[in-house]
Amino acid sequence: MKMEAIQPEIAKYIDIFVTNRDGNIVLLFEVKANKVPLNSSNSQINSCLRKIKNVRFVMLANLEEIHVFQVKNNKLFDNDICLMTSDILSYYDDEFNQKRIFQFYLVTLLEAWLRDLAYHWKSEKPPAAKKLEKIGLLQEIEGGDTYAHNKYEL
Repeated sequence: MKMEAIQPEIAKYIDIFVTNRDGNIVLLFEVKANKVPLNSSNSQINSCLRKIKNVRFVMLANLEEIHVFQVKNNKLFDNDICLMTSDILSYYDDEFNQKRIFQFYLVTLLEAWLRDLAYHWKSEKPPAAKKLEKIGLLQEIEGGDTYAHNKYEL
């Protein structure tokens, strides 16, 4: 599905959309700036997957963890990867572990990481690139684009 086709009632639940180089959405990302345990069954993403076809991956993140799921038949298939949020984001903000992080900033840092994976603006090998390559996510987003909800206007 192309970004232009996203309906406002879907977009409000997704914090970051990632497209491939053809402009098709391949990754949905839901972010929570708290330490509430991530639970894919309670996620709004499940209802979005029924409306957005051909999404291949989902990420759920909070201040402690980033979970990466593959999507098969419009359902979350498996938790392929669990990453420590501080391991990823301290690469983009040295003081990540020493300050209070709010939702807007957490989304901004996660989007910076995704853009680094897609375009290598900061590093040739961004954090977790090898793990994401093993499941095919890195190849999907390379040359693509990111759209953060906090700046995406519908």
